[in-house]
Amino acid sequence: MSAMDEEYEEEGWINRNNQPGEEEPDGHDEPLENPQEVLNECLSKFATSDYIMEPGIFTQLKRYFQAGGTPEQVINQLSANYTAVAQMANLLAEWLILAGVRVTDVQAMVENHLKDMILKTFDPKKADKIFTEEGETPAWLTEMIEHHTWRSLIYRLAEEYPDCLMLNFTIKLISDAGFQSEITSISTAAQQIEVFSRVLKTAIAKFLNHPEDWQSAIHECAKMVCHGQHTYVYSQVLIQVLSQEPKGGFIMKRLAQEITKYASKNNHNVTPITMALNGSARHPQACEALTSMLTRNALNPADITVLYRNYSSLEPPPIDLIRNPQFLDLLVDSLFKVGVKINQEHKSKYIYLLAYAASVCETPAKKGQPKGHRNINKDELKATIQAVEKVHNICNVNRGSTELIAEIATLYQCIRFPVVGVGVIRWVENTVTEPSYFKLCTESCPLHLALLDEVAQVHSSLHDQILRLLIELFESKQDELEILVQLEMKKMLLDRMVNLLTRGCVVPVVKYIRQCCNKGDTDISLIRYFVTEVLETITHPYSPEFVQLFLPMVENEEITGSMRGEGDNDPVSEFIVHCKAHYTTI
Repeated sequence: MSAMDEEYEEEGWINRNNQPGEEEPDGHDEPLENPQEVLNECLSKFATSDYIMEPGIFTQLKRYFQAGGTPEQVINQLSANYTAVAQMANLLAEWLILAGVRVTDVQAMVENHLKDMILKTFDPKKADKIFTEEGETPAWLTEMIEHHTWRSLIYRLAEEYPDCLMLNFTIKLISDAGFQSEITSISTAAQQIEVFSRVLKTAIAKFLNHPEDWQSAIHECAKMVCHGQHTYVYSQVLIQVLSQEPKGGFIMKRLAQEITKYASKNNHNVTPITMALNGSARHPQACEALTSMLTRNALNPADITVLYRNYSSLEPPPIDLIRNPQFLDLLVDSLFKVGVKINQEHKSKYIYLLAYAASVCETPAKKGQPKGHRNINKDELKATIQAVEKVHNICNVNRGSTELIAEIATLYQCIRFPVVGVGVIRWVENTVTEPSYFKLCTESCPLHLALLDEVAQVHSSLHDQILRLLIELFESKQDELEILVQLEMKKMLLDRMVNLLTRGCVVPVVKYIRQCCNKGDTDISLIRYFVTEVLETITHPYSPEFVQLFLPMVENEEITGSMRGEGDNDPVSEFIVHCKAHYTTI
């Protein structure tokens, strides 16, 4: 078995690691060596178990005979200590295959055992010594990195021994060979700028090429970038340069903001780096005020006043300065969270800054205008300020659904402003996640959640936020409610998800319900309810991804068995027949 032989060669390499200083370059004479000492040294090695299988056997035999050793003695030593471990492993593997075990399973057993042995016995100092003695990239190392099993072993060892030169060089070889997408360990990639650059490029490409899974792609990229200060600064500078590109630059800006957000959530103070990259140094007052609030992660009237004075002047600082996700989150919380008190004297300044960041548009100088001039469009500023103020006044008071009915027209009118949509979601989240909310609620669909339907209709960019909130509520423990009441509440939340689906958020909603179905921790009647509602809502043509996610649930007898008729005229049968005829399913 050639595969087994390859595995043994790796085992032989490990044994060689445990025999320091055994190999000598061919043809190198050492006349000063004492022949008797050479004989004793060689015989002691020949007396070890299975030494005949060691890679250095020929070099040691040459030394032994040059020192006057006799063939009979070396033959007796080697044969007496030959236990045939590798051959027995091969024989055992062949027996397993004859007994019916698959070849791939047997190979996996041998490989995993070898990996465990290497992980237990690996010595970075000996590895570096062997590596430097070779003088060039060993042929066995080049062959080794061609196999995924051994690459994964290198990744684990590199994480455990970050200072091992041999492992760091091997990681670079793996990256040069085009396997950088496999290097998921940040500490491994961060050791070398060439490797890290390739891994970062792969992560950014994944984010750009998989918009349907952008959240996990951003999380993976942000986690890598935030590994250390050097990786963070290098990556953000690179992304900042890319964000200046006319084509797709705004996507890079969003990525940079998400990375900054991730860093802040993990208690890294990256504010000085952020401020250094956004060109705020040219506006020291605004920069100092914003830095102060971002560092403390809290707003204060004094700094808000400084920013307000700067942005209400005839020549305000660039708008990008206050389009900082952390700062905008703080503003939204202060204006839309129930019970947050703002000094009435300064409230209008908070509203102005949020509305300014959300509605004002800046464009670069046109031909004939001075260099550095910015064209500022404030056409929507006044209307946005009014909408934010109206909804703030409604949200800032704890009202029940009955009291809110009187304000419904105002809310619907103002929700068309995106920033108000964000504020309403924050207000609704803050309200409905109160432990006693559903216990005190009497409506089949609370007005707070009905407002989310309106937000979903007018702002597709907010679908992800709405879905996250609905999932949080769907999975929340409502032990104080009776079982039947809990089921009705979850059906109401599924109605909200179906509404979200009809507004274009199809794959994320269906993917979540499919996960619930696969995990088996959701009442089957709720899955059936969702499938029924969706079948009544949709019609062909369907996207292949939707069919792959939804069809298995529709075909599941446990879910839809009671919904099927005798013929093919019911919605379930019609959907299955159509999909089988027009789509290839996996």
